[in-house]
Amino acid sequence: MRIVVNGEPREAREGATVGDLLRALELDDAVVAVERNAAIVRRAEHATTPLADGDTIEVVQFVGGG
Repeated sequence: MRIVVNGEPREAREGATVGDLLRALELDDAVVAVERNAAIVRRAEHATTPLADGDTIEVVQFVGGG
């Protein structure tokens, strides 16, 4: 299936979840915020939130600094 991640088209397997996507992107879900179709996905729901064809996903990484 085709999804868009941070403005870039990407393929995802049928049945994939937000958690699967984060693993594929090699991102730690503890340091990112995820929005699916303009709705925030709570961290506790990453593993159970399914992706669907046409989804738009925004992933923002938290960075420290001073």
